[in-house]
Amino acid sequence: MVLRGNSGSGKTSVAKTIREAHGRRDLAIVSQDVIRRQILRELDVPGGANIDLLDTIVRWSIGHGYHVVLEGILTASRYGPMLEALRRDHPGQSHWFYLDIPFQETVRRHATRPQFQEFTADQMAEWYRERDLLDGEHETIIGPEWSLVATVKLIMKRSRLGQVVEHD
Repeated sequence: MVLRGNSGSGKTSVAKTIREAHGRRDLAIVSQDVIRRQILRELDVPGGANIDLLDTIVRWSIGHGYHVVLEGILTASRYGPMLEALRRDHPGQSHWFYLDIPFQETVRRHATRPQFQEFTADQMAEWYRERDLLDGEHETIIGPEWSLVATVKLIMKRSRLGQVVEHD
């Protein structure tokens, strides 16, 4: 499954909560931030090395029997072709979610994150893309009215990953 959205929209929290609900077995979380910012220390640029590495890790994980949660901003203009190829090439079910959160709410959420000091609201404004949806209308849009638990329940139900958490 793919979780996309702007910085501070809740993608990582959703992915971690899905893992907690599902358990550690057979679920890989592939995080754009981990690959791009921590492993490669690369800026988010067109044609960046992280795009191919994300693709490789997702394909390897699926090929080895893992369910995969790919999460990140994954801007449509840069990552769209890679994401479309993953969707086209994956023989099983895939589920796509876009966390559509207004800018001011992403800034509020960012203030509660461990990486709060790593970048500013002004930087977030530069990155923010309103409704940066992929072509093809296959993404389920999740708005700001959805709580973390409700979001995870929806994703777990659609993906049939198993038990759902009951706490926020």
